Amino acid sequence: MENGKLHHAIDTLKGSGVRITPQRHAVLEFLMNSETHPTADDIYKALEGKFPNMSVATVYNNLRVLREIGLVRELTYGDASSRFDANTTEHYHIICNSCGKIVDFHYPVLDEIESLAEQVTGFNVTHHRMEIYGTCQNCREQKMVKQ
Repeated sequence: MENGKLHHAIDTLKGSGVRITPQRHAVLEFLMNSETHPTADDIYKALEGKFPNMSVATVYNNLRVLREIGLVRELTYGDASSRFDANTTEHYHIICNSCGKIVDFHYPVLDEIESLAEQVTGFNVTHHRMEIYGTCQNCREQKMVKQ
């Protein structure tokens, strides 16, 4: 992750009047460096060594603040724990049915679907979300090894 993105995010926090605690900074930095769309528990486990007094509730509270400011997106899929994504640009996710891995992908042509939906239904579309499911390469290779 480039430092510029983190500095911009910190400036956004300052501009919104939110205090930048060491824990909040660490949660944000971890998310911005992560490509795995971690859960709050994943973040807690990754940072507990650095912040032994930090609780899971602290992580959740920080994620809520970051989400409300617009620096983090919460992803909810079925009954599983929410996952968090610091990439708030329009993009899509492909999710492994076996291990739950989530990978970003971009396909700008799909953005046209919003204007089509507005034209067909008369709705004022605010956003859309698309999820694709399959089996990642690692899980496919592991399955082949077991056979």
